[in-house]
Amino acid sequence: MNHLDKESIIYSDNHLLVVEKPAEMATQPDLTELAKAFVKKKYNKPGNVFLHPVHRLDKAVSGLVLFARTGKALSRLQEMMRDRKVIKIYHALVEGDLPAEEGRLVHHLIHGSFRAEIAKEGKESILDYKVLKRDKGATLLEINLITGRYHQIRAQLSAIGCPVLGDEKYGSKRPWKKGIALHHSEMRFEHPVTKESLVLKRSPSF
Repeated sequence: MNHLDKESIIYSDNHLLVVEKPAEMATQPDLTELAKAFVKKKYNKPGNVFLHPVHRLDKAVSGLVLFARTGKALSRLQEMMRDRKVIKIYHALVEGDLPAEEGRLVHHLIHGSFRAEIAKEGKESILDYKVLKRDKGATLLEINLITGRYHQIRAQLSAIGCPVLGDEKYGSKRPWKKGIALHHSEMRFEHPVTKESLVLKRSPSF
């Protein structure tokens, strides 16, 4: 991909840009550079474009990435992320079976060598999950990511014996068509400048 098509743009205004990242593309620098080129062309911006990702997705993961187009928006969104005022919903196809139809997973994670490890001295990591569907040995989950640790969803699901399909790093034995079967599908937050309530969605392809 050498440019962002219209279908990739979820939301755009003078303060924010939300883009759907394909699996196997790095948030930085690859997606960020494509997003800057989009902004430069759409808004006829001379010189350098201010555009910073407020969060990142793992290269193997697809879904929504939120960018700030101004310093004010960036600082406010970072504060909202720290205060857990941005709701982030993911969908995942996993192996194995969950301990309940819905529940909360709490682990302590440390950032190891290119992977997350469960350790008592790690940072508290929390997610809520709900089983949506079971089919052909795989389970479709909706996940509300409460904290945003490195590889958190992947590590926590692996820890309970339910790795994401295609995620060999965390124990999956089943291949996936591209990247892994984990998609950031929805964000809900208050616009950092206009204060409008935003609900931005893009469903997964699985």
